[in-house]
Amino acid sequence: MPALTMDQVRLLNSYSIYTTEPKRTLFTMEHILHREFFHGDFANLMVGITGAATETAAVSHFTRRYGMFFALQFYMLAAYDEIWDGKVSDICFDITEEYGVHTVGMFVNPNDWRYVDDDEREQVISKILFQQGHEVMRQVRKTTTISPLTIWENFFGYLVWHYHTLLSNPGLADQAMDDLELLENPKVWARFSDKSLFAEYTGGAHPSKLIDVPIRKSCCLSKDIPGLMACGHCPIQ
Repeated sequence: MPALTMDQVRLLNSYSIYTTEPKRTLFTMEHILHREFFHGDFANLMVGITGAATETAAVSHFTRRYGMFFALQFYMLAAYDEIWDGKVSDICFDITEEYGVHTVGMFVNPNDWRYVDDDEREQVISKILFQQGHEVMRQVRKTTTISPLTIWENFFGYLVWHYHTLLSNPGLADQAMDDLELLENPKVWARFSDKSLFAEYTGGAHPSKLIDVPIRKSCCLSKDIPGLMACGHCPIQ
C-alpha cells in the first residue's frame, strides 16, 4: 500500500484527519461498528465533548466530522486513484480543539491507502457506500434518536464541495465526472437502497450549481453546538 505524499497529508489535515499517533484514543471506528456495549455511552460522550444542547445534536456533530473522511474517499479516488482500505480498529478518535471549540479529530495510518484499478472502480464505490456509509449510519442511529436523512446529508454536503472542486480542475474533471455518474447510478447503492441517495440529494444538478444553496431537507443541528452556527445549507434558516 502506498504511503501518502505530503500534499495528500496536508489535504487530510485540512479536514481534521491526522496521520500521526493520537495522544490517546477515546474510541475507534470498531467500537461504533462492532461493539454494542459502547452505543449506550456514545451519545453522552459526545455531549460531554461538544457541550451540545441535546444528544441528537452531539451525535449529528460526530457524523459531520466523520463525513469529512467519508467524502474524502471520493476525492482521493478521483484525484489520485487511491482510497483508504485499512482496518476499522485503526481509525482512532480523540478530542481536539478548533477555533476554541472542543470536537473530535480522526487519526489514521498513512500506509492504509491503496491504488484502485479501473476495472474495480464501481465495486469500490459500492463498498464504500455500504461499509463506510450505510453501516456507520445504521450503527450511529442506535446511539440516539437521529434520522438516516440527517446523517446522509451530513456526508453529502462535503461530497458536493469535493465534486465542485474536482470538476473545476481540467486535469481531474473527466475522471471525477465518471465517478459522479457511478455515484448517481442506483446500481452502486443496490446493497441497501433501490435508488441513489446522492442523486436524490442533489436532484441531479451539477455540484457547482449547489454551492451555498440550501439544498438540505434536514437540519444538521450545528446551531445547537456552543461556538458553532447553522450551516450554509440549513433548510430552516
